[in-house]
Amino acid sequence: MESLRSCALAVAVFGAAASASAQNVFPERALRIVVGFPASSTADIVARHLAPRLSEGLGQAVVVDARPGAGSAIAAEAVARSSPDGHTLLLSTIANTILANFSKLSFDFRKDFAPISLLAETPGLLAAHPSAPHSVKELIAAAKARPGELAYASAGTGTVTHLYGELFNLQTGVKLTHIPYKGSGQAQTDLLSGQIKLLFTPAATLVPHIKAGRLIALGSIGPARLSAVPGVPRLVDAGGPGVAAGLGVGLNAPAATPAGAVARLTREPEPALAEAEVRRRFADQNLDPLGGSSERFGALIAQETEKWARVVKMAGIKGE
Repeated sequence: MESLRSCALAVAVFGAAASASAQNVFPERALRIVVGFPASSTADIVARHLAPRLSEGLGQAVVVDARPGAGSAIAAEAVARSSPDGHTLLLSTIANTILANFSKLSFDFRKDFAPISLLAETPGLLAAHPSAPHSVKELIAAAKARPGELAYASAGTGTVTHLYGELFNLQTGVKLTHIPYKGSGQAQTDLLSGQIKLLFTPAATLVPHIKAGRLIALGSIGPARLSAVPGVPRLVDAGGPGVAAGLGVGLNAPAATPAGAVARLTREPEPALAEAEVRRRFADQNLDPLGGSSERFGALIAQETEKWARVVKMAGIKGE
């Protein structure tokens, strides 16, 4: 009888050890971060700077897989359909909280993805050609004097840069006409030439032109001033809408990913984001490293999803 008890105890101990070992094997193989935007985009830059550091911490290769298109819906769908084991991740952006308002998607971003961490944020910007009003107050006055005559450009209908403009209209009581472009590159070229006068855009690519005096920054969009050009006021302080968040980039996994894997993935970016070299490279791109808990990121996703849905509804925006 004693030998049976000893055998049973050994089996139990072995089983518990095997179970603990199974829980601790993550990650078992290379990880893949799927990015929904092309090379040199903000999302791609964040992924490629962090991937080598995450690989060191996780003890496995971390591969960046670019799948641009459909406002990042292609990348998000690929991750949503992947095995929920923590080895396939989405580098999400603020676009993922907006897409459902304009497209019929096969997934629900809030329900089908587990938030891991908000990695970084870059400010948005309202930029102007020198021939346009030189301040937000002057812009509002001119827009009220000539309703509908002044226009702003964006990277396309349904993008966050479009919604920034509609939020500006709603909160200031003016009517700036929207000119959608297919991406921000040509819009920035036309702004520099004076073909368009106003553009809502991520700040990073226009900073050199602002410093050189070729363009005017009317206000930055986000919780803090634009570090590269500290003299530029926040849009809310200059009389524009109170937008609390800039253009955030985060990490998400399929919703059914085990909690242990999510917890491990949440911890891993922290030391990488604290590295001096990573922070220097982010600063070069006007990116602020953030990090934080999955719960905090999940709360931000819920807040942003609801906010932009309200803006879309109030502005009566329809998809193309």
